[in-house]
Amino acid sequence: MVLGRTLAVSLLGLSGHVVEVEAHLAPSLPAFSLVGLPDAALGEARDRVRAAVASSGLAWPNRRITVNLTPATLPKSGSGFDLAIAVATLAGAGLLDPGAVRDVVHLGELGLDGRLRPVRGVLPAVAAAVAAGHPRVVVPVANAAEAALVPGAQISAAHSLAEVARRAGADIEASDVRPVGPVHLDGHTARGAAVPDLADVVGQEDARSALEVAAAGAHHLLMIGPAGCGKTMLAARLAGLLPDLTEAEAVEVTAVHSVAGTFDAEAGLMRRPPFEDPHHTATPASIVGGGSGVPRPGAASRAHRGVLFLDEAPEFANAVLQTLRQPLEHGEVVIHRASGAARYPARFVLVLAANPCPCGRYVGKGLDCTCTPDRRRRYLTKMSGPLLDRVDLQVELHAVSRGALARSAHSSGAGESTAVVAARVRAARHAQRERLRGTPWRTNAEVPGRWLRERLGPDRGLSVDLERAIDRGALSLRGVDRVLRVAWTLADLAGRPAPGRDDVGQALALRTRGHGAP
Repeated sequence: MVLGRTLAVSLLGLSGHVVEVEAHLAPSLPAFSLVGLPDAALGEARDRVRAAVASSGLAWPNRRITVNLTPATLPKSGSGFDLAIAVATLAGAGLLDPGAVRDVVHLGELGLDGRLRPVRGVLPAVAAAVAAGHPRVVVPVANAAEAALVPGAQISAAHSLAEVARRAGADIEASDVRPVGPVHLDGHTARGAAVPDLADVVGQEDARSALEVAAAGAHHLLMIGPAGCGKTMLAARLAGLLPDLTEAEAVEVTAVHSVAGTFDAEAGLMRRPPFEDPHHTATPASIVGGGSGVPRPGAASRAHRGVLFLDEAPEFANAVLQTLRQPLEHGEVVIHRASGAARYPARFVLVLAANPCPCGRYVGKGLDCTCTPDRRRRYLTKMSGPLLDRVDLQVELHAVSRGALARSAHSSGAGESTAVVAARVRAARHAQRERLRGTPWRTNAEVPGRWLRERLGPDRGLSVDLERAIDRGALSLRGVDRVLRVAWTLADLAGRPAPGRDDVGQALALRTRGHGAP
């Protein structure tokens, strides 16, 4: 037998493609060739595989070995093909039963000592294998919990190449090896941390109401206010107001974090909406995704179905803010490379927080502010008009008064808790699901304006205020649709079947910071 075959999976974005790994052994001078569009990390597999086979007590075949990854036109990357290459080579050499490995998917990186190391993206890779009709999958022990989350998958976990070879018929003893730990979580906070309570926020009733509307309809939010007024506290509590992820959303969000390497498999599927708050020094690639070879998801995709918070938004590079326009409009990030395009979902609630000026002390009269009017104007214009036109809610916060602080010291003066507000948000989301049943949309923020306008009814007064705002230049046509989306969310929170003129007026005021209200 001079030809061994097994299966692996290549990921491009979240899309997995089953790859047939063929190893041909020819009676010629010993050599090892790897073909089929491998990247640099995959090209180094020949050295890892040779060392791992020797360390496992197996004889490396002294022949000319050609390993082909089919389809050859599909780009492949990463070290997750190591195990499949080793198994195909050993099967071609007759050391393994070819029939036992032919229809089995093998995923994992090999250490030089033969141990199996975990890889990223196991969840979408196993899901792709099962969907393609290959439910039998071999993974490293550190990836077993993650792989087991895929329904219908028949997972076989192994510590080492020797263990895999012995199961496939090799005459070898698999010695005990020190297990390899799970994939590093890139420093992200583990799940299960205490959720901050909205009741901790002192005052800011208008901003609290806007936060509730943002959670209910998945609307983007801009908060402008002096330093220390509570913008960051409010944003940190938005994720706690969002309802739990549905089963389909949980799988999708977990798959993104699996590829990003920020998923703790021991905790199971991610059931709560994620919260991402990158620093203002972040690069465009870290926000929308990127990197050499196959791009990895950035903070925008890791925040899918959750919250992306940009604190001190004007301090972010202009290139970072402009790259957000695509996901805000389409709900996904498309990263193009010469080898193809990777698509990652990115439908999040964007929260922008900004001071009214660079020093952060401007409170209207500017008594404590050291910034000139021109400097204040240039500071806020760093957030471009096209970006702000996609932000549904724009509110101004003011410094907390001494009276509000005194009232918060008493339980009767404290604001509503996260649990109370989250219950109203869940009811509003339920109303949206019922209204949007049978459509591809889930929240008001996703619905096209035409669909909403058709359901406003014959009341001509509902659109009068919007037409006046267009005439004054306070609204664009895109802004009209976004005001209507917010109006529907206000009606859902109030339990009304459709928005009235008051809802439209309030939505207009929320979008224009009160300056465009009738």
